[in-house]
Amino acid sequence: MSANTAIRAALAAVVLAGSTAAAWAADIYAAPGGNDEWSGAIATPNADGDDGPVASLAAAKARARDILTAEPDRAEPIIVEFADGVYSLDDTVVFGPGDGGAEEAPVIYRAAEGARPVLSGGKRVSGWDVGDDGAWRVTLEEVEADDWDFTQLFVNDQRRFRPRLPRDGYFYVERRLDPSPAHEDQGHDRLGYAEGDAPSHFDPGQGEVMAFHIWSASRMRVADWDQDERIFTFTGPTSALTHWAEFQEGFRFLLDNVAGALEEPGEWFLDTETGELTYFPMPDETPEAVEVVAPRLEQLVILRGGVDDEEWVQHLRFEGLTFAHTNWVLPPEGYSFPQAEAPLRAAVLAVGARDVVFDGCAIRHTGGYAFEAGPGCRDVQLLRSELVDLAGGGVKIGHSGGPGSWAADENGAVDLSAEEAETRQVTVHDCTIAHGGRMHPAAVGVWIGHASHNTVTHNDIFDFYYTGVSVGWTWGYHEPSRSHHNRIDHNRIHTIGQHVLSDMGGVYTLGLSPGTTVNNNVMHDIMSYGYGGWGLYPDEGTTDIEMRNNLVYRTRTGGFHQHYGRDNVIENNILAFGEQHQIQRTRTEDHRSFYFRNNIVYWDNDSPLLGSNWTDDNFTIDSNVYYNPEHEVSFYGGADLEEWRERGHDLTSIIADPLLADPANEDFRVRAGSPALRLGFEPFNHEAAGRVTAPALTADLPPVPTGYEGYPSE
Repeated sequence: MSANTAIRAALAAVVLAGSTAAAWAADIYAAPGGNDEWSGAIATPNADGDDGPVASLAAAKARARDILTAEPDRAEPIIVEFADGVYSLDDTVVFGPGDGGAEEAPVIYRAAEGARPVLSGGKRVSGWDVGDDGAWRVTLEEVEADDWDFTQLFVNDQRRFRPRLPRDGYFYVERRLDPSPAHEDQGHDRLGYAEGDAPSHFDPGQGEVMAFHIWSASRMRVADWDQDERIFTFTGPTSALTHWAEFQEGFRFLLDNVAGALEEPGEWFLDTETGELTYFPMPDETPEAVEVVAPRLEQLVILRGGVDDEEWVQHLRFEGLTFAHTNWVLPPEGYSFPQAEAPLRAAVLAVGARDVVFDGCAIRHTGGYAFEAGPGCRDVQLLRSELVDLAGGGVKIGHSGGPGSWAADENGAVDLSAEEAETRQVTVHDCTIAHGGRMHPAAVGVWIGHASHNTVTHNDIFDFYYTGVSVGWTWGYHEPSRSHHNRIDHNRIHTIGQHVLSDMGGVYTLGLSPGTTVNNNVMHDIMSYGYGGWGLYPDEGTTDIEMRNNLVYRTRTGGFHQHYGRDNVIENNILAFGEQHQIQRTRTEDHRSFYFRNNIVYWDNDSPLLGSNWTDDNFTIDSNVYYNPEHEVSFYGGADLEEWRERGHDLTSIIADPLLADPANEDFRVRAGSPALRLGFEPFNHEAAGRVTAPALTADLPPVPTGYEGYPSE
């Protein structure tokens, strides 16, 4: 049995187990019109009106725990069923070790048949006054009392943005400035702007500066505004003193939450001093006919085990539920992180969880990431789910702390050096992960940090401003890596970068990664702002990764690039239509960098085949087919094939038409008689990549607005 067949069989068994549970009647019922004082044993209120369904997830969880306590040897699942409607959470619901079932008798939280229950961390806003200017206004007492703040708003299930300047494009840093003495040993905290780039109606007390670096972005608060010298000094520094965390000359920035710029339909502004929320409606919107939701909770559900007593949260299932509306507010010191926005919290978090399944769920309208399987998680599965409209990223697996470090917050402290804290065997399968980075553009679709033996298969991952999938969290060869034996296979990854950030990939990898595969994926439209829009991107120290049977096309900088690494296998891929190069290599090293074999490279512009650094010969490249129907193919330094072969490379490779079916129209099937077949290329079915099932819970949502405009740099 092949590895892929084995995984499909295992997933089929999971789905079968879920369908078997569906045959059981519910033990506990919840409905928006219920009452948490009722038993929850019946789906609708009784004739006397003194019993019926509970009204909240917290009460349903308490009733399930009562059953677990009363029936410790129960041999069948405990079913909690939610009727249609919105369930507003008063607080984050935490599941502990006492809330899970047993292997043959899990606790299942599911939607009733045909229902789409929504567990919301938001609060509906009403009571609008309509002004003569057409704007709607309401004073929120909790905001006025400094008990609530929010930076997102959702109107009829569509994200709306705060006023931002400039209206089109970006401002550009005019002068690089050294950090102020307060942060000279930490990071950069000053920005010099050009005349006219900071209008007088910008309020530094409530406005924010959104600055774009290279592959990261920082959102800053203004501590001091010197209008004569045209300098912003921020309340805190960026994440590092290095060049990639500077406000370099020519870097872009935006002014966000500019009250004086509030005028466009769909924009809003929250005055945190007075508590007044102002919204300029879209055409045809009326206060009576819209649902306006502002998020309150940063996290909706936490599964927390293995923290103090080392007991795990086990045998829980969530089916058909929607988790929506999570908050994120810029801290007083601002926010800046080196890469992938890894510290952002997730709407649904698991720590110390075992044998947990989220099947057919949706997570939408988030302030950070959607789903996280953190330290101590094993056999956690996210299946057939939809993660859309994300301020940050989609999925986080593992953690970003090094060996021996600790992660300590209100979620508990976990010793990350302990073997039991390792994250393993997390599955993300048949999911839609899309429309991310709306507030945090450097977030990624799926991020795997220190975690091993995870599976990311048959997902649709698209519409992000940085990387699609990021695997690994060590730089170089010397630090031990816990990211290994991960499978990133059969995914469709596209519309990545969108000319907003740089140095990214469809799949981006780091560090020592034995047993990791990036196979049978389709990646296209990977477009960076500056350098570095690649499909397959093994970065610093990537070692022992297999990248096979991938179709990569329409990239800004090339289908494949290795910065530096060792013994990676790039084999049997189709790489097409790179704008600036086709394949790249950066660093010269004294060991074998990679094996590049049996690939088809096809393009029709005048860009070179090989980009960057091919001065040494510590790589193996052979048995490939290169073809450009419009221009002559040459190799490093302008060498022809024979001259290139004199260096020992591409000894059996050829320049010839690979006979792709119709590459101009995205049909990359290899036709019979292709010379690539004679060289050993094995055709693969690229149409099998991506989701197996269709999205259901979010299919009828309105379009997610674009977060940032993309303009490629020169």
